[in-house]
Amino acid sequence: MKNESEVKELGFSEYGDSDGKTVIYFHGAPGSPAESSLFEAYAKQHDLRLVCYDRFAIDPALQGQAYYQYLADVILSDSQGKPVDFIGFSIGCQAAIQTCVYMGNKVRGVHLISAAAPLDTTDCLNEMAGKMVFSIAMKYPVIFSLLSYWQALLAKFVPSVLGKMLFASATGKDQVLSEEAEFKQYITPILIHCFGTNLKGYIREIRQYVTPWSQVVINCTSSTYVWHGSSDNWSPLGMAYYLKETLPAAQSLEQMDGLSHYSCLYAAAPKICAQLGQG
Repeated sequence: MKNESEVKELGFSEYGDSDGKTVIYFHGAPGSPAESSLFEAYAKQHDLRLVCYDRFAIDPALQGQAYYQYLADVILSDSQGKPVDFIGFSIGCQAAIQTCVYMGNKVRGVHLISAAAPLDTTDCLNEMAGKMVFSIAMKYPVIFSLLSYWQALLAKFVPSVLGKMLFASATGKDQVLSEEAEFKQYITPILIHCFGTNLKGYIREIRQYVTPWSQVVINCTSSTYVWHGSSDNWSPLGMAYYLKETLPAAQSLEQMDGLSHYSCLYAAAPKICAQLGQG
């Protein structure tokens, strides 16, 4: 089942069982609510209602902690104050962690997949395939905006070229995955959506990611589970170990051998849904 609706004027996609236990999915950057569609069958199987908000559509003037407070307010309103679970992917893990801080005791658990950890306390930037982009976003925000608008033109007119550029640095199982027709059909609309009308929201997300936020990690006290591919060069494995060691209530780190960024997402989805279905 899939529904498109609005909560407080914020669009979202819903997958799985509409009457099931609510799970909030935080998509990556680039990303869109459609990213969570791969959870559909697993969410339905385990009686989960998986909701993904269109974060990049939020007014770009809403910045910093006010942005995460807004997300928390939307989630609390939608869930009517009942406890929820979080799943974050890639840079979406930052949004999940930051929003969790404003949720009080309403988050049962947080699952972080291919997590992009803070850049201010790890030495992983030099290992990241996106080092140049993140460095530009940190030091030259205007140039980063121009780069993003150029990517938007590619997404509009030649999305396949943009896709090839983004996955040119893919390692591990992502190399094979990125060449599969089914994956291209999955990722292309996501890129078009992200770099279309939501471009300013994407730019905000990247700028907030490269801004120091390590202090927030220690304030996220919900039970946390980390899922990471051993060959991930978009979010190097060291980031997963940092989060496992730093998050106050970290429960486990499952290292998936040979997997990288999206291949880890594909592999973790059924496992996480099975775990949430048992709770």
